[in-house]
Amino acid sequence: MQLLEGLIRPYAWGSRTSIATIRGLPTPSAHPEAELWFGAHPAGQAQCLDDHGRPDHSLLAEIEADPLAALGQPVIDEFGVRLPYLLKVLAADEPLSLQAHPSAEQAAEGFARENAAGIRIDAPERNYRDPWHKPEVIVAMTPFDALAGFRDAGRTVELLRELSLPALDPYLGMIAGQPDCHGLRALFTTWITLPEAVLAELVPAVIDAAVAVLAAGPTEFDAELRTLLELGEAYPRDPGVLASLLLNRIHLEPGQALYLAAGNLHAYLRGTGIEVMANSDNVLRGGLTPKHIDVPELLRVLDFAPVQPVQLSPEVTTLGAERIYVTPAPEFRISRVELDGTGMHQPSTISFDMPGPQILAVTSGRIEVRGGGEVITASSGQAVWLADGDPDVIVAVASSKGTFFRARVPLGAEADRAE
Repeated sequence: MQLLEGLIRPYAWGSRTSIATIRGLPTPSAHPEAELWFGAHPAGQAQCLDDHGRPDHSLLAEIEADPLAALGQPVIDEFGVRLPYLLKVLAADEPLSLQAHPSAEQAAEGFARENAAGIRIDAPERNYRDPWHKPEVIVAMTPFDALAGFRDAGRTVELLRELSLPALDPYLGMIAGQPDCHGLRALFTTWITLPEAVLAELVPAVIDAAVAVLAAGPTEFDAELRTLLELGEAYPRDPGVLASLLLNRIHLEPGQALYLAAGNLHAYLRGTGIEVMANSDNVLRGGLTPKHIDVPELLRVLDFAPVQPVQLSPEVTTLGAERIYVTPAPEFRISRVELDGTGMHQPSTISFDMPGPQILAVTSGRIEVRGGGEVITASSGQAVWLADGDPDVIVAVASSKGTFFRARVPLGAEADRAE
């Protein structure tokens, strides 16, 4: 067992209050804090703390020192000598880029192709920085908004018609005449490849039309149009503003979750949540960003099949105080555990005896993790590393209430049930 300190990623879209509050630090923070990483990704590693609470070595170094004890043979056999998941707190005050992630086959092929082409791993134009896929799930800790997955094409036709904008008629015809995945592909491809001069006229015109619709009174597309205005203000000549009209606008309340498989075009808009993903850094961007966009490669990985928001919600099962979010991803399983010091509303302790590498990230209160004669106390904003070779543990709340998220690798029969 090891007490972990996470790594802050200070991206511009981050919050100056959310992560600092979780860590019990003054707010606002000096800089935006977008993510708090608990993992062993080479680009950002959690630190194992010594008995005095000082960083001693990275979690990556801990794993590499004894991979078998850290990961266990089943994990090594399936994923190699690497922690297969990355756990993080994500806090967005502004929209993230429109993006998608490749499948395992696409990632392996793309990584090999770019290596053969001699593209540096850190080159801005590099698409594949490793050979792995990146499915991910986010569990909302606050109200959380996102764009995810292509909306039913018929509903998109209704939205575009409500704008009543003649300049949209040629594009509306593409999807009205073929209201399926093929029409969505044709329209998205057309929009993302429009010349900047055309975008400079079309995007403001669409925004003006949205303002007119909203000013006329309530509309069933209120959230979609308000998101369009927000994105258009930040990115006035970006095709991603138009692309937002094709995607599901999703709102999560705390405890609800969103699972994103390969090929799902998405953008987180605002909110704080716990995110766990396969341990990869492969991102294909589609807009709402000044970063590199490789349109042919993005189109190669995108899944244009329309989805309903309910299809993006993972199955949830409850086992005592543990709320488990079940997804098809073989690399991870995430669960939320709430303990009550009084024992009146929730248990005050919970025991874990499942194998494999685990991380317990505390998001409120304090917990004590006891096992093999050791006791580790973790406060909100810290985490505990449990290696495969560690003994079974009992986790007890060390404050009036305590909440933590448990990341692990589904193994054996549990992994089979998720397929």
